Amino acid sequence: MSSLPLGPAATAGPRGPSSVRLRWEVVIVLGLSLGASAVYSIVSIIARLTAEVALADQSATINGSQSTREWLDFTYQFLGIVFSLFPVALVLYLLWQPGQNGFRRLGVDFTQPRRDLLRGGGLLLIIGIPGLGLYLAGRALGFTVAVVPSPLDTFWWTIPILVFSAIRSALSEELIVVGYLFTRLRELGWNAWTIIVSAALLRGSYHLYQGIGPFVGNALMGVVFGWCYLRWGRVMPLVIAHWVLDILSFVGYPLAVLWWPALMTPAS
Repeated sequence: MSSLPLGPAATAGPRGPSSVRLRWEVVIVLGLSLGASAVYSIVSIIARLTAEVALADQSATINGSQSTREWLDFTYQFLGIVFSLFPVALVLYLLWQPGQNGFRRLGVDFTQPRRDLLRGGGLLLIIGIPGLGLYLAGRALGFTVAVVPSPLDTFWWTIPILVFSAIRSALSEELIVVGYLFTRLRELGWNAWTIIVSAALLRGSYHLYQGIGPFVGNALMGVVFGWCYLRWGRVMPLVIAHWVLDILSFVGYPLAVLWWPALMTPAS
């Protein structure tokens, strides 16, 4: 099961760091980024499941307002997105090698635009439609909270901030959980399917605050994305698919509320 072809991004260098140092590096990177999010999310789902309010009557806000003053709201949201991209910069720095920067090593560049767009579009169709169906089913069955990905009241900067937030999520998740983690775990000797499943469970776990349905959906997404990465050796198609999917989710939320008000609107 470990015979999946590994692209150049998942190949260990001939004189790489020791395994002990790599393990500590992985722990530190995850502790500064999505590993910490996973821990908080696990605590959140425990709190939700033990609350007096049913899971279906709870809500989770992703890009909510952070101030009643417009300029301060924009400033907080913009700065939050910018500083949350520093772990992405960190992994790119850690993967830098003489003659090959982190972007090129992970396949996050514009050398194959047509192929990346086609692959990203295919992933969007494979993941997006079933993902929406799973979310709506989870809401109907009562094991998914009402996720509010964007405010209904908007300013002139709301959509640009939502697009910026979407690229933040795409870069953070795909470069850290796929590109970086796959590279380091392969250098530590893990086989391909162990890496895919472990990364997929991590992806699902930091979505647990949204309920059981999003955990399952994102874990399955992680399996598909991980398998594709090992086949293609490029993160760029995954970033494209994830970015567009989040843009549609964030910007299209008011329309979804109009279409499915009972499933999309949090309980009052």
